[in-house]
Amino acid sequence: MKRVTGIGGIFFKAQDPAALAAWYRDHLGLDVAGWNGAVFPWGGEGSTPGMTIWSPFAADTTYMAPGTASFMVNFRVADLDALLPVLRAEGCNVVDRTETSEQGKFGWVIDPEGNKVELWESPAGQ
Repeated sequence: MKRVTGIGGIFFKAQDPAALAAWYRDHLGLDVAGWNGAVFPWGGEGSTPGMTIWSPFAADTTYMAPGTASFMVNFRVADLDALLPVLRAEGCNVVDRTETSEQGKFGWVIDPEGNKVELWESPAGQ
């Protein structure tokens, strides 16, 4: 079974997400959107197009809980529903909830150092 297929996003806490996003826009040329993040589309000829998201979060966000780090990596996965039971069977600390939205399916696992890792199955064709 194919597990991770790429990086879906990099998310991190910031004291002032808007100001930090503006710094990245002004100094590194990121095309920062109104939600203070940037989208990096990719995909080669004959492959399914995709994207990688970059986004600062408010310093007091609980989105990365129960992880203990100030960042979270989002990995694209081929089949979230198939992968989560395999990770549980391997003894991984899988968060007991998933989410499904127009952006796709999301699940999480906590790595051995306490970092919350987001697993994302994108909608079909994305």
